[in-house]
Amino acid sequence: MKSITKSLLATTAAFGLAALAGVASAQTTTLRIQTHYAPETPSGQLAAEFVDNVQTMSGGDIAIEMFYASSVVKSVETFDAAATGILDCDMTGGAYQTGKNPAFQFVGDIMGGYDTPYQQLSWLYYGGGLEAAQELYNKYDMQLVGWWLYGQESLASSKPIRTAEDFKGWKFRSPPGMETKIFEKLGASPIVMDFTEIFTALETGIIDGADASGLANNQGLGLYDIVKHANYPGFHSMPSDHLACNKEVWDGMPEAHRRIMNVAMESLALRTALTFEKKNAEAAAELQEQGVTLYNWAEEDRQAFRDAAQASWPEFATSPEAEALVESHMGYLRQLGLVKE
Repeated sequence: MKSITKSLLATTAAFGLAALAGVASAQTTTLRIQTHYAPETPSGQLAAEFVDNVQTMSGGDIAIEMFYASSVVKSVETFDAAATGILDCDMTGGAYQTGKNPAFQFVGDIMGGYDTPYQQLSWLYYGGGLEAAQELYNKYDMQLVGWWLYGQESLASSKPIRTAEDFKGWKFRSPPGMETKIFEKLGASPIVMDFTEIFTALETGIIDGADASGLANNQGLGLYDIVKHANYPGFHSMPSDHLACNKEVWDGMPEAHRRIMNVAMESLALRTALTFEKKNAEAAAELQEQGVTLYNWAEEDRQAFRDAAQASWPEFATSPEAEALVESHMGYLRQLGLVKE
């Protein structure tokens, strides 16, 4: 009996030591991520919530250091900083990388395409978008983890922007890429500058307006403290902010950690879309009370922009990857009835 007891004790001890060894050797993941959003904006707060979700769901095995307001490198440099190891992940947007390949425009901001974030997310997850985009990201040693979309953007302007006619001679901050071509077709003068330079450029009159973000984010940035005109609801731009990570770092993470990141991004995408349904409506009411004029464009003026945008898609799709993504988008937009045959 004593020998059986000793054997059981020895076996139990062995299992206990093995379990402790397993805990001691459990792999941890540490990620340095940069976003262009300031922490006080709704998107910045949602990014902080994403970090908390990931760290909590992983039991602390994934630790994220988030850098806000492009505090390490400029917004347009975040992708390269992640690809080269200065950071681990980029939480800005694909449209900043059109200089590498015009295909990034069509994973960053198709412009004049989908009406709602839910339609655009549907293309990504159920319309073959993620697979097509992943090939593009992998080509540059990055892994696309997911998107978060706050819906249609609103412009900020020191001058009325009632119709497409008001864009003639209008100097505004534009992100790089296809947007500059579209607005030039409408007579505007786009000036490409970093996200962080918008406030000063508006304040000093270097620009008349800015394409920055959605209405609530623009309000959070203080843009409407300087200028008193905006369009709402928006229609011209619905950028897909992404989470893209260094591929070597991503591949080196345990599968459980990758799964947590994927699911947390899907949660962030839904919460972002739902949050801004409410936040933008609240911002619209507050801004009007503060003397900001909001312009709800007529359907014919919206169509004038869509026509200019869709005419620019093939002009900008000058690489095989870009052509493939445009074809994918067009096929899905036709299924949704947003583009006529």
